[in-house]
Amino acid sequence: MNHLSFIERLRAWLALLPLLLLLGATYWLNQQVQPLPPKPDDSKRHDPDYIIDNLSATTLNEQGVPHYIMGAQKMLHYPDDDSTHMEEPQLTSLYPDRPAVHVSARHGKISGEGDQVFLYDDVKVVRDATATQSEMTFTSSYLHVLPDNDLADTDRPVTIIDDSNVVHAIGMKLNNRTGVIQLLAQVNSQHETAKR
Repeated sequence: MNHLSFIERLRAWLALLPLLLLLGATYWLNQQVQPLPPKPDDSKRHDPDYIIDNLSATTLNEQGVPHYIMGAQKMLHYPDDDSTHMEEPQLTSLYPDRPAVHVSARHGKISGEGDQVFLYDDVKVVRDATATQSEMTFTSSYLHVLPDNDLADTDRPVTIIDDSNVVHAIGMKLNNRTGVIQLLAQVNSQHETAKR
């Protein structure tokens, strides 16, 4: 009786065997047609594609005379947003008919198109003296520069110093072509007569 019940159970399970094989084959086929897992999208990474140490570059005007000299301790280019970051950037603008302007900061960024420069931390702008004007120094924590248009601006506190003036303000627009400096808010000036 025991032997007979075992054979009957085996017959019952044998009827399910094709169904189990079909289920296993279906699972295996489903695994074969699944798409591959997505690869990581490297375009979303913010890694530099090149790094330059001790950069020095000179831009010439139409006559072949140096117009801008740009330097940085380190420059990094990021392809994901086409931005260029600089450590200790320096920019000197040279003019045949105006005093040279020297700009420095601790950090900087150049836009993807190369037409804008953003300077951060300990920004200093020095306009050389002329026969009629003393050297002028601007300091701020941020400066936005449009080098091709000779324009610069900031919305942060700025200090302007020359031989006889110290001016503090919030926000400034500088047009180096016309020599016009526009101070935007909270202007406080201290004037001392130059000693001769």
